[in-house]
Amino acid sequence: MAPHISSRVPKIISNPRFWIVLALFAIVIVLHYPQQILNTDSPSLFSFIGLTRHALERVLFLLPVTYAGFVFGMRAGLASLAVALVVMLPRIFLISLYLPDALLETCCIIVIGGVVNLLLQVYRKEKERYQQALSKVEIAQQELRELQNNYKDLFEGAYDAIWVHDLNGKIQIANKATEGLTGYSIKELCKKNVKLFLSGESLNLARQVRRKLLKHQDIELPYEQRIIRRDGTEAICMLTTDLVIGNGKPKAFHNIARDVTAERRMQENLRYYLQQITTAQEEERRRIALELHDDTAQDLVILLREIDKFISAAHFSPQKIKHLEKLRQQTDRILDGVHRFSQDLRPSVLDDLGLLPALEWLTSDLTKHFGIAIDMAVLGSVRRFPPEIELVLFRIAQEALRNIWKHSEASKAWVTLKFGDDKTVLTVKDNGKGFELTERIDDLTAAGKLGLAGMQERAQLIGGKLTLKSELGKGTTVTAEIPTRTS
Repeated sequence: MAPHISSRVPKIISNPRFWIVLALFAIVIVLHYPQQILNTDSPSLFSFIGLTRHALERVLFLLPVTYAGFVFGMRAGLASLAVALVVMLPRIFLISLYLPDALLETCCIIVIGGVVNLLLQVYRKEKERYQQALSKVEIAQQELRELQNNYKDLFEGAYDAIWVHDLNGKIQIANKATEGLTGYSIKELCKKNVKLFLSGESLNLARQVRRKLLKHQDIELPYEQRIIRRDGTEAICMLTTDLVIGNGKPKAFHNIARDVTAERRMQENLRYYLQQITTAQEEERRRIALELHDDTAQDLVILLREIDKFISAAHFSPQKIKHLEKLRQQTDRILDGVHRFSQDLRPSVLDDLGLLPALEWLTSDLTKHFGIAIDMAVLGSVRRFPPEIELVLFRIAQEALRNIWKHSEASKAWVTLKFGDDKTVLTVKDNGKGFELTERIDDLTAAGKLGLAGMQERAQLIGGKLTLKSELGKGTTVTAEIPTRTS
C-alpha cells in the first residue's frame, strides 16, 4: 500500500489543482488567525461588519474541503476536512472566548463537510454511470448505424428484388433489382400500390397471404407469384413475404422476389418435350402391340393349326409324334408370351374399359404368372379420367409392380386407388426387402433407378407428385398424387 501512495504523491503535487487547495487553505488560515499571523489588533478581519466569533471563518474552511473532494475524490476531501479540524482546534481551546459555541460550530462544519464529500462521491459515481451508459448508447448507435449502412448496401445491391409496402399495399421502399423485375423505376414504384404490377389471380393470392400473415397463420415460403411488367409481359417469381412488426403492431410487409421466369419457361419447354416423347413412345407401343396381335399372334395361331393337322393326318412313329407335340407346346408358349408382351406394351382393356379394369387385369396377371399375392382396394367415388391421366396412373402401377416381382423378393403387395375431392392417390406397397433411398427423389436417375425416375417424370407431366418410402427389411411404398383439377 505504501509504495502505491508514494507513487501517487508526485503526481498529486504536480497537479495545479493541488496548489489551489493549498492556496485556499492558506487564505482561510490567515482569516482564521489574523492576530497571530498578520499581527492585527482586531480578532477578526470581518469585524467591520460586526462579526467577532469567527463563525464565518470556520464556514470558509468548507471551500478547500469541498474543492478537494470535488477535484480529487472523497478520500482527499476527508483528508482536507481533517486538516481543517486540526487548524481550527487551537482557536477553540486556546483562543476562543465562547468554547461551547466554537465546539458546536466546528462539529457542524465537520458534519457538513462530510455530507458534502459524501454527496460529491455519489454525484461522481452517478456521473461515471451516466458516462458509461452514454458511452454504451453511443457504441450501440454506432453499431446501429453500421448495421443500417450494411443493410442499405445489401438492400441496394441485392440480386433479388426487395420492396416494402404498408398494410394497404402502398410501396414504401424498393431496391434496384425491383426495377429490373417490374420495369418501373424506383421513383415510379414508391408511394404506388402493388396493384401497379399485380392483377387478377396474383392480386387474390397476395390478399390471401396478407390475411394469413395478419392472423399469424403458417404459409409455405417461398410461393409462386406472377407479376405484370411495365411492357405488359408476365414475369414469374418465387416470393417470400414477412410481416413487419413495430411497437407490437403490424406495420408493413417485407417482400423478397427472385425472378424465375427463364427457369420456368425452360421447365415448361422440357416438360413439353418429355410429353411429346412420352406420347410418341405410347403410340409406338400401341403400333407394336397391334402388329404383334394382328400379325405375329395370328401367324402363330395358324402355325399351331397346321401342326395339329400335320399330326392328325400323317402316320409317324411315336418318337416323331412326341417331338411334334413338343414343338406344338413350344409354339403355344411363344403365342402366350406374344399375347402377354402385347398386353404389357398397350393393354387393350385400358383403352376399351378404363383404368380400374386395367389395374384388376394387371394385378391378377402378376399373381397368376409370378405367384405374388396382390390385394387391390378402391376407395371413394369412382370416376373416369382423361385417357392421358389413366395411362400415367396405369404405367406407374405397372412399373411399381414390375419392380416388386423383379427386385423386392416380396410375397405380398397391395394396390390402393383412392378418389378424393381434392386429389386422387394411387398407392403400391410391398413387404419385400426394401432399399436405401437417395436424399432427393430427383437423384434417382444418377443412382441408376431409371424405372423409379420414369414414374416420377410421368407424374410430373400431369401436374402430379410421386413419393417413395422404403426401409431395409420392411418393404417399399410408392405413392402417386394427382390433383383433382388435373384429373
